[in-house]
Amino acid sequence: MSTLTSHTDYLETLNNVEKKKFLQKVKIIRHLYVKGARTNADICSRFNISSPTSMGLLGELISEGLVEKQGLGKSVGGRKPDLYGLRNHSLYVLSIDMDRFSTRMAIMDNNNNQVTPIRTYSYTLPEDLSGLDTFCTWVQELITSSGIDQQRLVGIGVSMPGLVASKEGDSRTYLRTDVLEESLQEVLRHKLGKPVFIQNDVKSAALAELRFGQAHGKQDVLVISIDWGVGTGVIMDGRLRGGALGFAGEFGHIPLEENGTLCHCGKRGCLETRASGVALARAAREGIQAGQKSILSKLTEEELEQLEPQHIIDAAHQGDQFAISLLSETGANLGKGIAILIQLFNPELVILGGKMAEAGQLITTPIQQSINTYCMAQLRESASIALSTLGQQASMMGATATVLESILEQQLEQAR
Repeated sequence: MSTLTSHTDYLETLNNVEKKKFLQKVKIIRHLYVKGARTNADICSRFNISSPTSMGLLGELISEGLVEKQGLGKSVGGRKPDLYGLRNHSLYVLSIDMDRFSTRMAIMDNNNNQVTPIRTYSYTLPEDLSGLDTFCTWVQELITSSGIDQQRLVGIGVSMPGLVASKEGDSRTYLRTDVLEESLQEVLRHKLGKPVFIQNDVKSAALAELRFGQAHGKQDVLVISIDWGVGTGVIMDGRLRGGALGFAGEFGHIPLEENGTLCHCGKRGCLETRASGVALARAAREGIQAGQKSILSKLTEEELEQLEPQHIIDAAHQGDQFAISLLSETGANLGKGIAILIQLFNPELVILGGKMAEAGQLITTPIQQSINTYCMAQLRESASIALSTLGQQASMMGATATVLESILEQQLEQAR
């Protein structure tokens, strides 16, 4: 386990030769995590080291329980070479996916295997730190009940909506630490006793798409999350881009109409007020209260107040024309916004994810029609539109990747 120790004093005990070896082993772990199982020859070529050196490093990583042989690679003339990959359950991350009204968490391993069942809690994200102690209790209970070797739990990843300054480890929208000198990341680290890394939910999903989903191996991709809000993860030149503070991609707050509905960001007429889960639920409530005929008309006043996008999607799949028309209008507004993004970024692929993407063609068809109307032909023809294959797991997989890649990068910096 020394290859991924979180103690900087361990590195200070190493001489220069040992530090060089440590650095090489961490590079190999990161390479295997990002690229998957690889041959000894591939590792030699990637890091410009000799075969005996590579085999020695792999042997040490195998003895530490981090790497194992995983079958055979393609032959280039002789016998097929061994493939080396990260061993299941070598490392653990507690992944937390927060949305505005609920929080899900589970422990994942380094190969995205879910080690514990996902626990879901009702937790309306506050602007301040109210309820944070309860949240931390849930985390500690999950760790304790999991039965894992806690030394192999390398960190906690938090994926959350709003403006997240990931480089600073802070949120400017929810769970703000305005009155404290510490960032949210530091507050949680002190309370939970493990490294904590915070990322915006859409950027977490985009990282998961880049590493494990449809963006894998691609260079220029937009990941659009359509949930209670609307956000964008921007992948350019094969890398996830966050901007100066980490706020890049606030797609939902592009002004769509003059003097429109007041958005929670304080502006009027944002795309989110016309094309988000919140807007969809509001339009459904207003329509039913105005006498629209729908399956949803059977809901009580209390149930109507608790209406979620999934209820509308379910009704639409049952042929409810009111629900179908709501999704169609939402898709048309989204398509208009996505057309702007396509003309700005010229992506090869646009991936649609989030809860509302589960509506499938009921929302993708009006999105595509709107893109066809509002986007220049030369740009739209080079951009494919696809639904995420990672589904609701994307943010949790991204939170896991954020932790592991951040820990590995920290180790490399310390070793240098």
